[in-house]
This record gives sequence, structure tokens and C-alpha cells, in this order.
Amino acid sequence: MTTNTSGSGVVINAVPDRIGTPLTPGATKVMLLGAGELGKEVVIAFQRLGVEVIAVDRYPDAPGHQVAHRSHVVDMTDPVALRAVIEAEQPDYVVPEIEAIATEVLVDIHEEGFTEVIPTARATALTMNREGIRRLADERLGLPTSPYAFADSADEIRAATARVGYPCVIKPVMSSSGKGQSVVRGPDEIDAAWDHAVAGGRVKGGRVIVEGFVDFDYEITLLTVRAVDPATGRLSTYFCAPIGHRQQQGDYIESWQPQPMSEVALGGATSVAARIAAALGDGHLGGRGIFGVEMFVKEDDVYFSEVSPRPHDTGLVTLGTQRLSEFEMHARAILGLPVDVTLASPGASAVIYGGLDEPAIAFENVAAALAIPETDIRLFGKPESFARRRMGVVIATADDVGTARQRAGDAARLVRPISTSPQADTAAVATASRAPAPKPDAGHDDLAQTRMTRRPPPAGPPPPVRQTPPAGPPPPAGPPPAAGRPPQQGPRPDARLQKPVRSGEDPR
Repeated sequence: MTTNTSGSGVVINAVPDRIGTPLTPGATKVMLLGAGELGKEVVIAFQRLGVEVIAVDRYPDAPGHQVAHRSHVVDMTDPVALRAVIEAEQPDYVVPEIEAIATEVLVDIHEEGFTEVIPTARATALTMNREGIRRLADERLGLPTSPYAFADSADEIRAATARVGYPCVIKPVMSSSGKGQSVVRGPDEIDAAWDHAVAGGRVKGGRVIVEGFVDFDYEITLLTVRAVDPATGRLSTYFCAPIGHRQQQGDYIESWQPQPMSEVALGGATSVAARIAAALGDGHLGGRGIFGVEMFVKEDDVYFSEVSPRPHDTGLVTLGTQRLSEFEMHARAILGLPVDVTLASPGASAVIYGGLDEPAIAFENVAAALAIPETDIRLFGKPESFARRRMGVVIATADDVGTARQRAGDAARLVRPISTSPQADTAAVATASRAPAPKPDAGHDDLAQTRMTRRPPPAGPPPPVRQTPPAGPPPPAGPPPAAGRPPQQGPRPDARLQKPVRSGEDPR
């Protein structure tokens, strides 16, 4: 392993010279903090590269636990417990996959030179807190954002709304997946929004961000990879084709790739993503990995929203669309290996919800869903279901995004979660357990389920650097397409990028 240190002995970066054999003294060891569905795919990606993986989560039998070499159940917000498990396992890399972590421990172990935190300990601490990352983006980097203010009480929210206006979004500075988030249209809704935010935040005390609305046309995730360029040995920035997505209650329900964008908007998006990803590094080789950068787009204008320094849920679509999924690129980048952002096919993903509040549910009609051409299904294996818990996802590909979205939505609606309890009323379950149907042509149908107002994606060809057919209007809803079309081998005509888009310098 190549390690550079500062004069104080702090690890600046560590790229392995070799990959050892798992479960031997020379193993290359990675510890994942968070072992949900995204962590599970990261575990698999590392194991395919011969890495020993330890998965940590707050509950037993999490999806990543089921495929890792070893697993631990730890309250990762407890600094003593978190430090104990890291010291016991002695990993080469600690890879946070969730936000609810005692980040001060990660900062300490980094400063002690004990292990490398991915992408950096500072990045993990900043992105756990919406206040830290918003101030970095706005005050230091000067990135365009929606108007915002922070508040510690309902009275402070009232003062904040006088500056940002109505409607606005109120959400805890420390939460995830839409928890504690509300849309406020007037002063009479503030008290309820404050109570909801306090209940949904990850920490007690209650601090919120109040965000003004931007009249945007669509929102994207731009997966941005910071990886070692084998030609130079330096970090370079690579961009995947933009991913469009649709949300309800702050959580994504479908995504598609590529999202058509004008050349000007794409240029603005890559500039924003490159600057925020580079700022979360250390100026050397620390800062490797994938960053999910969320942005709002209004015509040619781009507004920064949030960034996750890890694989993004909307990026599940890359399991079908790219030569390397976001999870494989994350693992490669961490290990200092070359990445490839090639788009192989247009595609889409659609979420399968649990629909039931009980453990050990089952799923029916999986075969029928997979009979739809070019579909794949990931059932995550979560041991307990909730009505709005994401329990699986459908990934579909096609010659165009519209058809892929139709296939993914049709297949997701076919998969039916059912109770395994002998007392369950099967007929009632069939009605109650269907996930919200992602309609390809639907916009945000409820202001209370969005962060911003939304207009339909613009028509027109995709940017020139993406040689992909434009995503025209999706086909009307109806029965699944007829089976029988043979699967395509290799990239589709005109779907592959001409070459990876990258920047060799830190665009600070």
C-alpha cells in the first residue's frame, strides 16, 4: 500500500499496491458502515475484486450482512461502540454508506493515521449535516442554490420564511430519505412542520433548513467519480450520463438514464458536480469514490441541491445501463483502479415498496414481471417490511428511455408483496400492498411530496457528448409489452458514449 503522511503522521491518502486474499493475514479489508441495499451492492463489487468485507449496521440480517465476510450490529451514532468495532477489525478502509454515524470518531481515526475514511473524514462529517454542505456550496464555492435559512425553533422559522418566501420546504439538517420533511404554504402550517422535523431528525434538539422554491423543469443526479487516472497517477473527475428521477415524500420512486439536457445545462451541471466533489477531497488522493450530486435544472440554469459521497439510490439504474454500475466504480475508485463511465443502454428503475408493516414478507408474480422484455429485479432481503419501505427495485433497458420507464413501471406493479402470516387476509393484502405506480409521464403530482415545483422534462435531442436517442414522450400506460424480443448483446447502437468525460485538474 502506498501511503503519504503529513508531518504529524496523518494519513493523507492510501492506494494499495496489491490486493490480498480474503480471510488471510495479507487481506485487503474494507469496513462498510451501513449495510442496506446500496451497501449490499458495494459488498458484492468489492468481493468480486478479492477484497475482504466487513458490514456494519444497526439491525441484524441487513441486506449487506447477508453477503459480507463478517457482520456486526452496532449503533453507529454511539462513538464508543463505533470506535470499538473499527479497532477490533483493523480495516484498511472505512466506507460510510449512510449518514447516521458518529463522524467525530472518523475524524479522530483519520488524524491518528489508523485507517483511511472514504472519501475523507471531513467529507463524511460535512455531508451528514445539510448545514455544512450548503454553506460549503454557497459560501465557499459560490454554487447556485435555492434561497435558504436555518432555524432552531418555530419562531425562527417564521423569521426565515419572511426571507425565503412561501411556499418553502422545511427539513431537519440531519435526516435522510425525506424523513421530517414538509412543504409549508403559509404561516398556519409552521408549527406542524416544526414538530414533524423534530420527530424525523436523526438527533435531538431540532435544527432545520428552510428552503425557498425554485421553478425548475426537472431534477437530476449526476454521478461524479473521483478516481486515479492510470496515465498520470493523479485523481481525475469522470461523469456518468445524467440520471433523471421522480420523488414522492422526499424519496425516489423511479429514475432513468440518460436524462436529456441542453449542452449548456450539461456543462453547468458538470462544473457544479466537479467543484463540489473536488472540494470534498484533500488535494491529494484522498477523496476517491463516487459522489451523487443532485441538481435542479431550469432551462439552461442549474442549481445545486445536495451531494452524497457514496452511491446514490437513483443510481440503481446503472445496474442495467452502464458497463460498470455505480457500485463497481465506487469499489474501483477506492482501490485506485481505473473506472469506466460508458453508457451501454438507455434504461430505468422503479421501486417496489413493502406495502405491509410486518416481518418476513414474501413476493408474488416475480416470474410475470421478469417476462417483460429486458427487465431485472433486485429484492433486497430486508428482514422487516413497512408500507413505505423500499424492498426491491426493477431495472429495465430498451432502445429509448420512454420504453424502459414503461417496462420498469409495469414490472414493479406486477410484483406483489404478500404476508406470510397464516392469519393474513390475502384479498386485503393484494389491495393494500401495491406500491405507488410510477407513471412515466407523471410529474410531481402533489406539492407536499416534492421539494420544488416541477415541469415536464424538455423535449429535444440529448447533449452532443451523449450519443443516445432522445427520450421522447413515453408510451401510454397499458399491458406489458409482448415477450419474445431477444436481448441485445453489448452496447446498443448510438447508446455508448464517445469517450469518458473527465477533468484532469481539480476545478476549485
